[in-house]
Amino acid sequence: MDIITTGIVALVAGLALGFLISRLMEKGKASRTVEAAKKEAAAILKDARAEGENLKKEKIYQAKEKFLELKAEHEKVIMGKDKKIAEAEKRIRDKESQVSSELARNKKLTEQLDVKVEELEKRREFYERKQGELEKLHQSQVQQLEVISGLSAEEAKGQLLESLKESARADAMAFLQTSLEEAKMTAQQEAKKIIVNTIQRIGTEEAVENCVSVFNLESDDVKGRIIGREGRNIRALEAATGVEIIVDDTPEAIILSCFDSVRREVARLSLHKLVTDGRIHPARIEEIVRKTEKQIEQEILEVGKRTVIDLGIHGLHPELIRIVGRMKYRSSYGQNLLQHSREVAKLCGVMAAELGLNPKLAKRAGLLHDIGKVPNSETELETPHAILGMQWAEKFGEKPEVCNAIGAHHDEVEMKTLIAPIVQVCDAISGARPGARRQVLDSYIQRLKDLEDIAFGFGGVQKAYAIQAGRELRVMVESEKVSDEKAAQLSFEISQKIQTDMTYPGQVKVTVIRETRSVHVAK
Repeated sequence: MDIITTGIVALVAGLALGFLISRLMEKGKASRTVEAAKKEAAAILKDARAEGENLKKEKIYQAKEKFLELKAEHEKVIMGKDKKIAEAEKRIRDKESQVSSELARNKKLTEQLDVKVEELEKRREFYERKQGELEKLHQSQVQQLEVISGLSAEEAKGQLLESLKESARADAMAFLQTSLEEAKMTAQQEAKKIIVNTIQRIGTEEAVENCVSVFNLESDDVKGRIIGREGRNIRALEAATGVEIIVDDTPEAIILSCFDSVRREVARLSLHKLVTDGRIHPARIEEIVRKTEKQIEQEILEVGKRTVIDLGIHGLHPELIRIVGRMKYRSSYGQNLLQHSREVAKLCGVMAAELGLNPKLAKRAGLLHDIGKVPNSETELETPHAILGMQWAEKFGEKPEVCNAIGAHHDEVEMKTLIAPIVQVCDAISGARPGARRQVLDSYIQRLKDLEDIAFGFGGVQKAYAIQAGRELRVMVESEKVSDEKAAQLSFEISQKIQTDMTYPGQVKVTVIRETRSVHVAK
């Protein structure tokens, strides 16, 4: 029994000792696991802190770069404005010095003028005395002549003037008839000279420049978004495009003002994209303006290339091609400048071919004649567009005939080639034809009425009709009161009256019609 009890006790003690040993071993493993976990956590925390420090340094560096970039752009804008202010101040100083010199010279001239006035006053008194003596002598002689002739001085003067008028009219009509007969006999030899001389006498009108564009809005609420907080959006847009944006009380519209039509178009398209997109802030504005400028520049080049290809013009300088493309964004009296130049080029080619000249050269001059209407800078606005276009053509290697035609199409320089008058008359034809340019209906009707009233102001006129948009006046006369010779004289007098009293582009043809009828009845 004791042995069994001792064995059981020994067994229990052994089991207890084994359990204790296993517990101690598990506790050792657990402590080692905890230590490993702590080390791993410390390593992860260290890596995270290092990564955070690197990310923080990178963001600080990017922020500094963005700040420097914005600062450089701001300084560039400020320098541009300072430069413009300095130029304006220089112009003002030049004007002041010029005015001072003019005042000094005027003062000197005034003193000299006072001396001259005193001398003239003395001479005037002397001549008045002499004139009084001559008047008395003249009156005594006139009285003696009236007694001798039995006519007063006014009656004698009237008779003399009437006889001189009739004699002058008869001589003029005889000379006119002789000249017309000679012209008909030598028509083939003199045709080209007559055409060119007629072309040179045709006048043209100057174009008016448009400096504003209207941008329509869906509602007035958009105006506030365009202006932005404290005006930052509108300032950014003006700085990026160089266009003045006027926001006034006009409902659902704002005005874009700038002499450069391409800039106005960039501003208009950029505003359209911003308003459509809805995101309007300075950074977005700069991005949209840059994209729009690239788009417009590419479109300008494509339009210029397509135009010269359509007209069959080769070897044109790339800069001139770009200027031709820019003409798409200019207008003259409502007539698109590019379409006007294309039309003038085609007319020049046809007319040059009819006159036996070089049609390709004439077409080239016709296309380029108005390139001076699309200046690149504000200083070029002070130069007449014909002179500016001639300077550009010379700069980019055009032939002297083309350069002279461009500069002379408004008589700014002397015409030296036969192409110059062709370009001038084709410019007038394109601008003055009915429907080419905007014309107020009332002024158009008044012009037709004035033409008919001039015809009715002459004796023997029965009916008068202004036709072909005022380019021709047909006059019906009474055959009993107006003879055939008188009809030719009446046509000449009406044309002279129109030329003296009216202002019009091109020319007006006057046709006088005299009809005689002889009627008999056979029974």
